[in-house]
Amino acid sequence: MDLFDMSMDESPRGKPLADRMRPRRLDEFIGQEHIVGKGKLLRRAIEADQLSAMIFFGPPGTGKTTLSKIIANTTSAHFEQINAVTSGVADIRNITTQAKERLKMDNQKTLLFIDEIHRFNKSQQDALLPYVEDGTIILIGATTESPMFEINRALLSRSRLFRFEPLTDGHIKKVLETAIRDEERGFGKHNVQADDQALDHLVDVANGDARTSLNALELAVLTTNPDEDGIIHITVEIAEESIQQRVLQYDKQGDNHYDTISAFIKSIRGSDPDATLYWLAKMIYAGEDPKFIARRLYVHAAEDVGLADPNALLVAQAAAQAVDFIGMPEARIPLAEAALYLATAPKSNAVITGIDQALKAVKNEKAGQVPTHLRDAHYSGAEELGSGIGYKYPHNFKDGYVPQQYLPDHLTHKTFYNPSERGYEKTVSRRLDYFTERKQKGE
Repeated sequence: MDLFDMSMDESPRGKPLADRMRPRRLDEFIGQEHIVGKGKLLRRAIEADQLSAMIFFGPPGTGKTTLSKIIANTTSAHFEQINAVTSGVADIRNITTQAKERLKMDNQKTLLFIDEIHRFNKSQQDALLPYVEDGTIILIGATTESPMFEINRALLSRSRLFRFEPLTDGHIKKVLETAIRDEERGFGKHNVQADDQALDHLVDVANGDARTSLNALELAVLTTNPDEDGIIHITVEIAEESIQQRVLQYDKQGDNHYDTISAFIKSIRGSDPDATLYWLAKMIYAGEDPKFIARRLYVHAAEDVGLADPNALLVAQAAAQAVDFIGMPEARIPLAEAALYLATAPKSNAVITGIDQALKAVKNEKAGQVPTHLRDAHYSGAEELGSGIGYKYPHNFKDGYVPQQYLPDHLTHKTFYNPSERGYEKTVSRRLDYFTERKQKGE
């Protein structure tokens, strides 16, 4: 028997191991105990065949499609499956037309599973609404994105949401061990022995994705010749070759993108350099646009560090220029330097608070007139209008400061900028206190 014979023997219909090992019944389903464990709402609904519209959401390889097919095997309803990438409104109309006839003639409901439902646009999702609402179809939608952002509100309000979590290491290992033992669908007939370290490596690198781990196991088995005793021995070295790179659940347009950048920024804000480097490394490893990272560093140098360390903005600017000038992978170093500078710098959001308060005043307060002594006095006839008269030039006074009114009359009581007592802003605060004291003395 050669490798090709084994491949055909294991998969007479050309199906990969991950598809062959897909659970067929609830008692074979691994993981997601929080929604399909004994006594849970979804499990009771499946067992009682009392289903309503549902949205399954979570990372790839966590069982969304598998659970839908288990439901198809247990329900009395007619089952239809489409993928939102390749289907459109015409497909929906065709399915719903047949569903109406089926319900009318045979009193049989139709269960419609839509994989990657987030790929449907608003009009396509709207086309489903009347049929979900009147019970013509029982909808099960699966998505790797947050339904709160990708699914229409009207459709969400008619559906139950079930979050699928990444499988634990224990779950993944159980999936692999089952595939090795299973004689009907797995490798049970071929005397496969996998070292614990090999399985642990496949589990670790799969990152909670059962499909990834099964694909790697299949590659390892089908590319390893039996030894003299007929044993296909999967060592850690073979496992490493079969799954050389860790799979990251990271979509540059999806939830994980936003969650990761959020964790990165919050780690900077929280002055945790180790977490800052970890989230930065994850983005770099996953192929995130370095210009996007540099832009976020730029923003948060002003937003979270501000005048507590004015150099932060310059460091962020240098990192952004480095990304353009030298490119990746070398630019990872200035990006890391800038990120660490921001994470370890003193923090103040007084700049953003100040400008936002000033913008609020401009928006909500009556329009303020420029005080006469601050108006431009360089044009012909300005003096006759009184513009600029009475202005005191600060450089002519002690310490380059002289008290005078700069805000419009109705805003003289306002304070927009309140420096913190951290970093350089502590110096700024002392200086402003000194100016306030002189103003009160009338100096």
